[in-house]
Amino acid sequence: MAKILVTGGTGYIGSHTVVELQQSGYDVVIIDNLANSSEKIVEQITKITGIKPEFHKMDLCDRNKLFTFFENNKDIKGVIHFAAYKAVGESAEFPLKYYYNNLFSLVNLLEAMQKAECNNLVFSSSCTIYGQPEELPVSENAPIQQAMSPYGNTKQISEEIIVDQTKTSSLHAIALRYFNPIGAHKTALIGELPLGVPNNLIPFVTQTAIGKREKLRVFGNDYNTPDGTAVRDYIHVVDLAKAHVVALERMSSKKSESKFEAFNIGTGNGNSVLDVILTFEKVNNLKVNYEIVERRAGDVEQVWANTDKANKVLGWKTELGLDVALQSAWNWEKNLEKGILE
Repeated sequence: MAKILVTGGTGYIGSHTVVELQQSGYDVVIIDNLANSSEKIVEQITKITGIKPEFHKMDLCDRNKLFTFFENNKDIKGVIHFAAYKAVGESAEFPLKYYYNNLFSLVNLLEAMQKAECNNLVFSSSCTIYGQPEELPVSENAPIQQAMSPYGNTKQISEEIIVDQTKTSSLHAIALRYFNPIGAHKTALIGELPLGVPNNLIPFVTQTAIGKREKLRVFGNDYNTPDGTAVRDYIHVVDLAKAHVVALERMSSKKSESKFEAFNIGTGNGNSVLDVILTFEKVNNLKVNYEIVERRAGDVEQVWANTDKANKVLGWKTELGLDVALQSAWNWEKNLEKGILE
């Protein structure tokens, strides 16, 4: 079993990816500073897979600790790098916090990997790097527009850093440009766990539906979209997690066509915010209290993926639809209300 390091492995996408890796036969080690997650997620992963992943509480910005970790784990064959701050709105308010954390952690990780001769990296990128695309659906060949937020800019810069590193070292990297992950594992043992006020749509929907929040705010209804609300490509988190396993196997089997590759990971369909709310209400047979408010700084009007490259070249495609994702998100919220992590 190849040993794989997952940074940010107790986070939302990270935890689901750890499950898929373990179920594919990998030995997984997690590093996470728990800034936006809980160590209890390690127990939840263990309940799903029957295997307890090795866990280290660590901040990747602590260069010395990270180098010591790699010295003690010379058998790591690849890294999946999730660890980063990810809230668009917060990044607009605290840009330096985002530049420091997201960029220094990456540079430290790449240095430590180079020293340890660990040469395979899957990078958690984002469709935010495209800004507001000129053409939809957006493909990997689309020009990289000016980022709409400091968060999006950190993803653009991170990809540039990785590309430069592949040119001067043995590093091979695949950047997965996510669209909007939603949903939870079918067991409802892990899911999206925002600490404090959620920044993403679905936790706000589920928290409002269950009564934790009085009202859901929909940011803007005057966009140039069918119903005026912003349009996104919502992908089930389990489908997204599986893409990381496929990417890792592509590099380990030496199928990469170049030392840096990028793939859009989405469904290829766009849904508006109101679409999502109405579908959530329908599949779960309940009502959500929501109001329209002004647009939010940094938000793109509409974006969804052209997934041809991921489907044909990477050999990956989505299997789970919006209905399934929204049902699983509600089951997870109900489990949280029952105190599953207490």
